[in-house]
Order: sequence, then structure tokens, then C-alpha cells
Amino acid sequence: MSGRTGRRPIQRLLPTTVDRIAAGEVVERPASVVKELVENAVDAGSRSVVVRITGGGLDRIEVADDGAGIPPEELPLAVERHATSKLLPDGPLDAIATLGFRGEALAAIGAVARLRITSRPPDREAAEGISVVGGTVGPAFPAARAPGTTVAVDDLFFNTPARRKFLHSPPAEQVELVRTVERLYLARPSVALTVFADGREIADLPATERLADAAARVLGPEFLDASFEVDGPVPGGRAVGAIGLPSVASATSTGLYLAVNGRAIVARGLTQAVRAAFGDALPRSRFPVGVLHLELDARVVDANVHPAKREVRFARSRELDDAVRRAVRESLLGAPALDDPGPARAAAPGGRAETAKALVGGEGRAVARSEQRTLLPPAAPVAVTGQGPARVARRFELLGVVDALYWVAATDDGFALVDQHAASERLLFETLRRDGSLARQQLVEPVTVRLSAAERASLATYADAVERAGFAVDRFGPESVRVRSVPSYRGRSASATALPELLRELAEGRRPTVPDGLEERRAASIACHAAIRAGDPVAPEELARLIEALPDTVRSCPHGRPIYVRLSRSRLDGWFLRRGG
Repeated sequence: MSGRTGRRPIQRLLPTTVDRIAAGEVVERPASVVKELVENAVDAGSRSVVVRITGGGLDRIEVADDGAGIPPEELPLAVERHATSKLLPDGPLDAIATLGFRGEALAAIGAVARLRITSRPPDREAAEGISVVGGTVGPAFPAARAPGTTVAVDDLFFNTPARRKFLHSPPAEQVELVRTVERLYLARPSVALTVFADGREIADLPATERLADAAARVLGPEFLDASFEVDGPVPGGRAVGAIGLPSVASATSTGLYLAVNGRAIVARGLTQAVRAAFGDALPRSRFPVGVLHLELDARVVDANVHPAKREVRFARSRELDDAVRRAVRESLLGAPALDDPGPARAAAPGGRAETAKALVGGEGRAVARSEQRTLLPPAAPVAVTGQGPARVARRFELLGVVDALYWVAATDDGFALVDQHAASERLLFETLRRDGSLARQQLVEPVTVRLSAAERASLATYADAVERAGFAVDRFGPESVRVRSVPSYRGRSASATALPELLRELAEGRRPTVPDGLEERRAASIACHAAIRAGDPVAPEELARLIEALPDTVRSCPHGRPIYVRLSRSRLDGWFLRRGG
């Protein structure tokens, strides 16, 4: 058989090769380096940690803390694999109380970068340091610094170019790095974190004992006035947190930050439990935001299941998920419904719990606002001609709109429902793909918008995409920007407040259900946040023109949701048990 090679003998890999392979489990990108170093600083009792990066962290990462430091005689052990101060030599591994436990982080980083550690314990008069270059440990050297530790990482993956070429651009890596720092901060907000990029401060996260205050630093100041506290028992401990009311829900699940015993984690079951606690109070396309901490007995948590410590395993995980759902649900029902001053609030005079129940419903069913759940008809049916949904029916007349979102149209064989946001989003997406940019509307007065550190990093990374979207933005202070123009299409303008969510989606790179590619994903994100929104008043004539402009081959928005659904007369007859007309 041509091209087939003979069997190679089994051989032991060189130690340097083993170290590089092992490093890949822990060190994936600059953000993972920062995660390991910040967690080490927290374990060392630090109260303040400063992160400085150059080139998105690819060129240089420096993490300085005010913790306990490393004695000079232990520096060589600190960069040796499977050596750690966080476990006894014989374990145990079933009750980890620190953020680090594998003893591989510094050794792994030193295997794929130029590592330099400078440290001084508080009881020593001078600091000492050690360096590791591509896994080779150098001699200790005298140094000068205040008590604490500084770890500098230069030229990440310099000796593994195949791994480095799969990283993103420096701005994109910076976005992920800042988001990682925010996750670490929300897991342990009692430690202040500051990030500088290329000499400029990009994130200032001060120490606080209140989860709601920490969440507001990351999620925005409006979170404080639209959130509720969670505090309830769960198997092996308690669940405490600050969760946003439905009014501040997000388009993705990434706005919910989870932590167990001060460790930032990803746990799908817990995320679903929090979402389930809201029931129908949240649309299927929206997700809760906030911070939830689990304070558990270390013996019921296995933190050793993932090399990068992103995931943990819980004893009695199903019971834990159920308990979290109940804790969040009970706290939600006892919270003031600050997001709804309408009829539902007036119908609940009995206090905070009754107000929330009136909005959410005693069994998790959202109670509708009476002014929304009505069909608002135009003065007369408006006929739609041309392409899109209209081309599949001889008759397509808009009769009215429900919830300022779903339009009802009569067709020749039944009815159709049209989602005004999905239709507008798809048309803007096609316009972006065709023209490359959207028109813009200059604002009479610029609007000041506060951005989180991750959103500011995203703005720096995707400035061109934001400009093509129609936003003109200037920096205004350390945490805010001024929006001078917004996207405009067919005489309708987007809101300046759509900018933060656009930046979050650009950073996350959510994949649309259109031909794959970076530009398609960006265009889908831009179209989503420049489109007509749910609740926007739209004249039937305007919607008719929008539908007529849609290409006749599309059936869904760029993110895969249907633009319209047809209901035939025969299906309607079946629902009402009418047979044979």
C-alpha cells in the first residue's frame, strides 16, 4: 500500500517534550497564565494584585502581589513539577481548600515561556529571584522589591510556535484576559485586582465584601437597583449571591458568574438551575445575570477533575442543582419587582413578596402586562407584496401586532406570525454583507455610556466593526465613552445603550446559522443590535416595506430564529375540532 509507513518502536519522550505537553493542559493562552498566577497570589494571602500586560499578554505578562512571598530556599521547588505548598506530600486530595492544587502552574508556564520570579517574604530584608527559560531553571539571584511576589512571563509559547499560531490577535487575547480577571474578581471580591495594558489602566476592580457591589463593577451600575440577594441552604453548605431581575437579563448565559469556595467555575447544571428558577418570567432567548457563590464543605467538592480547574465535581449534584433552584426562586419571589411599575405591581398591595409573585406567578409562570397582551390592529389591513413571506401566498395582509413584537397576517390559506425583530435583523445582516456598513444618525447630544473592563477591551479590539455598525464613539473618562452617532436604517435609529451588548457579543464571537466566518459573525452581531427591538412601536406600513425588502430565500434571522411561522386553515380547524370544513 503506497504511502504507508512502517511501525515505529515505542520510546520514552524526552523530559522537555513531556513538560511541553503537560503545559498545554494548563497554559492555553495568556488568559490562562493570568488565571494561574492570580490564583496563586490569592492563595498567598494577597489583598491587592496588579496585572500588567504587553501585546495582549503574548509579549509580556507581569503579576505582582502583596502576599506572603516565597522563601529563597523554596524558589527552586516553586518551579519544579509536582511540588507545592498547598498539599501535604501524601495529600489528601478529597478536601482541597486552596485555589491551586496540582503544583504544575509555574513549572508549566516556565516550560513554554521565559519565566522570572522575584519574591520577598515579610520577615526577610531582601528579595531573591529565579528564572526558567523553556523548562531550563537558572540560578537564584538577588533582587529588590517590597514584601510579596512578582512573576514576569515573556514570549509566551516562544518554543512552541505551532501552539502560538493558533492564538488570536493581541487585542482579542486581551479581551479574554480581562474577562478572566473579572471572573476571578467576582469569585473572590475581597481581593483588589487592577489590569494595565501597554501602560494604560484598563480595569480597576476594588476590594469589597458585598457581592452586589462587585457585580455592579462588572455588570454595570444599573445592576444595583435591579437585583436581589440570594441566601439559602444547599447540601453541604449555603448558596449566596446577587442576581439581576428580569429587566437586566442578557442575550447569553455568560453574564452569570459562578464560584465555589472562592473558585471561579463553569457548571452547566448550576447555570440551568438558576435559569429554571425564573420560569417563564424570562423569555427563552434571555438569561439571568449576576453572581452566585456556593460555600460548601470541601469534602463534597472534587476540584481535581480539570487541569485548568475550570470545572469541579459535586457530591449529590442533582440535589445541589435543585436546592440552588429553590434558593434563587424563593429569593426572587421575596424581591421588590423594580423592573415593572405597571398594572401587575398595582395588583399586589401585600408587600415585596406579593409584588414579585404577581409578576412571576406563584408557579413560575410570568403574569402578562395587560396593556401588552392585546392585539393592536392598524386602521385597516395592510397588504404586503413582493418577496419574503408574501411570495408564498396570494394574500398576505398585516392585521395587527401582539406584544409589540409578533405581527399577525392573514394569508390565502390561514394565518402567519411575523417576528419584527428577526425580520429587521435579517434585512440589516443582508445589507451589511452587501454594503459592508450601515448608515448612521448623528445624535443632537452625545450619550455617555459606561462600559465594563471587558467591554472596553472589546471596543479596542473591534473598533472597525463598531464603526461599520454606525456607532461613533469617543473615550470619556476611565470607564465611559460618549456615543456621537448610532446605526440608522430606513429612518429608524438604534439606541446608544445597545453598544455594551454589541461589544459583549462581538467578544464572545457567537456563531450565526449562516455561512461560517468571522465577518459573518460580526455582521450578525451588528445586525442584532441595530435592528428593531421587541417593544419598539412599528407602523404596519413600515413593517410591510421591511418584509417586501427581504430576500425571498431567507426564512430565519442570522442566529437561527424563524422570521415567520405559517398556520394553515386546516391546522386551525383541527385545533377547534372542525373536520371537513
